[in-house]
Amino acid sequence: MKTRNLQKLTTAFTAVVAVTSEARASTLVQLAQVTSTLRTSVQSALGVVFIFGFIWGVVKIWGGADRMSKGDADGKMGIVAGIIIAGAAAIMAVLFTIFGLSDGSLTPSF
Repeated sequence: MKTRNLQKLTTAFTAVVAVTSEARASTLVQLAQVTSTLRTSVQSALGVVFIFGFIWGVVKIWGGADRMSKGDADGKMGIVAGIIIAGAAAIMAVLFTIFGLSDGSLTPSF
């Protein structure tokens, strides 16, 4: 007899917990969603930034190589800085993937 009452109580309690946790999860999911127009706008803006960054990085690499050919020791740092600037998108994508956050990154669109 006592076992039946305990089973009824646990079944009712499980149903209440399931409903309340489902309601909480659904409100959190709705708050975390981003509209598709905002997402595409940010991806387009990232694409423009990365294009300018790539061009700037290539110019810095050329400038560093030119300084190295003239015997300047700071030319190596110009080349390294240009590589980092030009490859910033790839570097950040690799870091996000390494730390398990690949779903949190946006792919720039051109």
